[in-house]
Amino acid sequence: MSEPWVKRVTTGLLVLADGTVIEGYGLGATGAIEGEVCFNTALTGYQEILTDPSYAKQIVTFTFPHIGNVGANEEDREDFSTEPGAGAVGAIFRAEVSEPSNYRSSGHLDAWLKERGVVALSGIDTRALTVTIRESGMPNAVIAHDPDGNFDIEALKRRAAAWPGIVGADLAKDVATRSERAWTERPWAWQAGEAVETEPRYRVVAIDYGTKRNILRLMAGHGAEVIVVPPTTSAAEILAHKPDGVFLSNGPGDPAATGEYAVPVIRDLVEANVPLFGICLGHQLLALALGAKTEKMHQGHHGANHPVKDFTTNKVEIVSMNHGFAVAADTLPSGVTETHRSLFDGTNCGLQLSDKPVFSVQHHPEASPGPQDSHYLFQRFFDMIDGHRESAAA
Repeated sequence: MSEPWVKRVTTGLLVLADGTVIEGYGLGATGAIEGEVCFNTALTGYQEILTDPSYAKQIVTFTFPHIGNVGANEEDREDFSTEPGAGAVGAIFRAEVSEPSNYRSSGHLDAWLKERGVVALSGIDTRALTVTIRESGMPNAVIAHDPDGNFDIEALKRRAAAWPGIVGADLAKDVATRSERAWTERPWAWQAGEAVETEPRYRVVAIDYGTKRNILRLMAGHGAEVIVVPPTTSAAEILAHKPDGVFLSNGPGDPAATGEYAVPVIRDLVEANVPLFGICLGHQLLALALGAKTEKMHQGHHGANHPVKDFTTNKVEIVSMNHGFAVAADTLPSGVTETHRSLFDGTNCGLQLSDKPVFSVQHHPEASPGPQDSHYLFQRFFDMIDGHRESAAA
């Protein structure tokens, strides 16, 4: 006689701050953790997304239904810090994760999530959750996984409602390097892995607010010796390295909070006339240092299919984005030009100074994951350095 049909036990919950409870099936780490829920529209690159330090304290809802089918490996991680937990705290999938099928896979996504301490859920109506975020904004929530399905739902509701969220939070110190480090690894090549830059032509100091590995790889690929320093490093310490250029990295959290200690340093670097290039949080911090303001976005930009126009070339590029704050374009002061703009919602995506070798972009030109339309920005940075060298030598 066959066994009677048995209802599957709910082993995962997403509890929103407004008290909404969404049931699913847990995988990855067990336990419960708070985070801000966002959605990402990329079709590929889930490891790069989940290990991007800019996603610290966030729960990523993947709109593409099949996540994890190609497994996991150590080559595709993007976090630079050796500290645990740099990246997303939670992940939400529509379909269950199947057995991996890819020659680069070294293990199942479930095991990889457990190792990283990421709580994940499958079996969620990600389309409905995405609509909720689009209509009401990115909610604070608690994501929970218990293999036995034992949850104190009322306690989880209180915990979600009490979490203060990301506004006002400086998260860069949590994910950035604690000490100065050198980076020499060049970009990954098909069937060859990574090479090492042994004869650098430039020295770049990268201020780490939560940088991604592929940004550093691309700089090394242009012939740079990259010195990565903690986010609280002073301008004097940075300039003591006699850098050809300084990079302001991406990172998580509220730029106004991180700016409490970062903005004075950036202002000193701008005053020192050293070539500067910023990405994501680095772009926002540079804008604050120049006198502009930042603002929290309704749903943010998260994906690898965002159209951005570069006004310096009049070309449209498709880019990767991951940010929940934006520079208010109408607050850019005189002498600061808007160079890029999102064609989705018109938000600012780039700036440059008219009288100094300084520029930045909101999107992620390192394309990890995502299209490589914006790789030219790294060449623009090193061309700017070359021009600065020539003018200094004249």
